[in-house]
Amino acid sequence: MLRFISRSVGAAWCKRQQLATDRRGVSAIEFAIVAPVMLAIGLGMTKFGIAMSHYVMLNNAAAQGATTFAFSRGTASPYVTTSTAINNAAPSLTAGSITKALTINGASCANDEACKGLLAAGATARVVVTYPCDLAVMGFNYKPSCSLSASSSQMVQ
Repeated sequence: MLRFISRSVGAAWCKRQQLATDRRGVSAIEFAIVAPVMLAIGLGMTKFGIAMSHYVMLNNAAAQGATTFAFSRGTASPYVTTSTAINNAAPSLTAGSITKALTINGASCANDEACKGLLAAGATARVVVTYPCDLAVMGFNYKPSCSLSASSSQMVQ
């Protein structure tokens, strides 16, 4: 009986020693600790990259809109033509989410008739466009109610 007890105590001691020196599974534990942090960093970089891409497209759309608006003097639909040019210049943005503000020498125009009356050679045509951005990563919104904005001006021809 004493021999059995000493064997079981010795076996338990040996098992503990094996567990203390056994390195199997350590990399899985390290991965479980590091993976969420790396995933959050990767998703954050992706979201920021998408927001920067949207900003570049929005700037291009504002420039295209201002050029189209400046050359639309004498046309039947300057506002609609400019809005279409803005939407076409930013094809990957949701057209319904792009907010457009057109002004001529500081006077706002929101339809074709108002824009036709204000368009005169030498006037400054200005286009301001805004677009909502999403900077939420893993349930945390880094910039609530984020909005991208771009503007461009041209002289009416």
